[in-house]
Amino acid sequence: MFFKKRIEQSEETPRQQEETPSALDTLRSKVEDAQLPHQVMEAVTGELKKLEKTDSAIAEYSVGFNYIELVLALPWNKSSQCKLDLARAQSVLDTRHYGLSQVKQRILEFLAAKTLCSKAKQTILIVDDEEIARANMEHVLRKEGYACYCAGNGAVALEIMAQEDIDLVITDLKMERMDGIELLQHINRISPEIPVIMVTGFATVSSAVDALKKGAAHYLGKPVNLDELRQTVKDVLEKKLFVQMGKGPILCFTGPPGTGKTSVGKAIAEALQRQFIRISLAGLRDEAELRGHRRTYVGALPGRIINELKRAGVNNPVFMFDEIDKIGQDFRGDPASALLEVLDPEQNVHFTDHYLELPFDLSRIMFIATANDLTKLPGPLLDRMECIEFSGYTEKEKLKIAQQFILPRQLKVAGLSKSNVHFSSEAVSRVVSDYTRESGLRNLERQLADICRKIAMMCLKSSGAQDEQVVIDAQAVSKMLGPRKFHREAAEANPQIGIATGMVWAETGGEIISVEAALMPGSGTLLLTGSLGEVLRESAQTALSFIRSKTEEFGVSENFFRSADVHIHFPSGAIPKDGPSAGITIFAALLSLLTRRPARRDVAMTGEMTLTGRILPVSGIREKILAAKRAGVQLVLLPLANKEEVEALDFDVTEGVELRLVAHASEIIESLFARQSFILAQ
Repeated sequence: MFFKKRIEQSEETPRQQEETPSALDTLRSKVEDAQLPHQVMEAVTGELKKLEKTDSAIAEYSVGFNYIELVLALPWNKSSQCKLDLARAQSVLDTRHYGLSQVKQRILEFLAAKTLCSKAKQTILIVDDEEIARANMEHVLRKEGYACYCAGNGAVALEIMAQEDIDLVITDLKMERMDGIELLQHINRISPEIPVIMVTGFATVSSAVDALKKGAAHYLGKPVNLDELRQTVKDVLEKKLFVQMGKGPILCFTGPPGTGKTSVGKAIAEALQRQFIRISLAGLRDEAELRGHRRTYVGALPGRIINELKRAGVNNPVFMFDEIDKIGQDFRGDPASALLEVLDPEQNVHFTDHYLELPFDLSRIMFIATANDLTKLPGPLLDRMECIEFSGYTEKEKLKIAQQFILPRQLKVAGLSKSNVHFSSEAVSRVVSDYTRESGLRNLERQLADICRKIAMMCLKSSGAQDEQVVIDAQAVSKMLGPRKFHREAAEANPQIGIATGMVWAETGGEIISVEAALMPGSGTLLLTGSLGEVLRESAQTALSFIRSKTEEFGVSENFFRSADVHIHFPSGAIPKDGPSAGITIFAALLSLLTRRPARRDVAMTGEMTLTGRILPVSGIREKILAAKRAGVQLVLLPLANKEEVEALDFDVTEGVELRLVAHASEIIESLFARQSFILAQ
């Protein structure tokens, strides 16, 4: 009975196979129906033929089967239909984000340029050795609103293309001096973006097919049907225009955490009516995660870029590489170098995934990268991106954002009604100034969420209080959040000898630092502590040498360094520090120490100092001023070379603080020690 049962099963299997199509037959029909590019179709057809000769029980069968399914699932020709509407885009950006005018302006400029391109008059070059044929096509196309040029052969056509901006070429196949095929090859070499329509006689269909294989956009038979000519030209130019419109800039949003870089990317996708894809590159170490594994490896998979495009189903999304400055590097490759091909407009037209092994066009994708610190990016990668800086928010901007966006969202999360809970402006300002100290908004949102949860708890504990009006003022904030977490150290600290206030820039935005200097008996040694980098150490040596060279001018003893050691310390020793912008602050601390004059703590400064005392420009001016305002600084000393950047700052940034530009180190003395007599009198 055992052997008989096996025979019956083997007899039934062919009948089941005849009634139900196999998976291979289904795959074959999908390949036949798919409108794939010529090169891709050839590769898939070859892979399908291999599968037909391979036993389905072999591991290579499933590898090939999955490969074909991936190729069929990719959006080779499917794109989102983007409608360019400047008013709608601006409305979306303004609704989603407050401020960020520079970022919004850049996106609207991109849309404006694409809109003008779509409305520009297009130019067609007609190449035919028959004058009557040229005249007929020119007459029809001019009536359609196109600008036309005519040439009798390919050589003349190339001369015209060298002088004029041509959008489309219509050429005859058979001509003297240079025929249509030669002209097509020249165009593909010098201007591959220009489509070519080939006109051929009915007897040369094989030549027309050959022309299509060599890159022609379409072909028409002779005698040319003028209605067909109109429609073909319209379709080809619309397709070309759609491809051009899809090509977007490669942007890099850089700035402190919590300033809205990722959320702005989502708003851009919504404004452009495209799908949004986000990949976090933080900690990425394996190059194969981007480019995929070769199919020779067991368990090979395509890279994340191809996988995300397959999931999106379109070839022109907004694609964000988040935290691009935190990419790792080890023996498995360098992912940052792999991104060079993706983010280079000249190379990403033919991006090749190791698993796919077929060129995929990424030029229609709008790439956006985000980073906190651009200095960690390789130079070649940074050169391929247009950097847009996201600076920190002012207190007024934080107040507006909290009232318009954060509070409504957190009230809804806590189950509270906006009509029953009201936050006064003083309450939000108290949270901003006393409980947060950041360039972004994340801690502000956490503190406001904490208050909303406490209000929800109060409503539940008091019966019937859900519908009562709740008003949160500054005193209520102090009761709910406890003692304030941050103090305005610059405004509240007394002037001291040997301590100066400086401004620096870090990944988290602008910061205020105190540079401390001390003098002690010794043998003329300069001691530097506080996890300082090489550049910062050299800045300290430069400041000390400058004072020693000008002892008489500054009223310092000439021999002070012979029998004494100078110790300069930067607090927060666990945090590495480097950069040239603290040079003027070190000079101020040393001068206060050596002249025994207390330095004002509400005066903050930044600037690189040379050996002759010149103050050189520095970066991050806006962030540093905002950090000074948060610390209660009254006067900010900046390099004169940054004058244009200072003048371009908004009033919200400079309000409440005095800015003074200096070109030489000696110019800070009056501002630094102006209140000496008052301090000594106290």
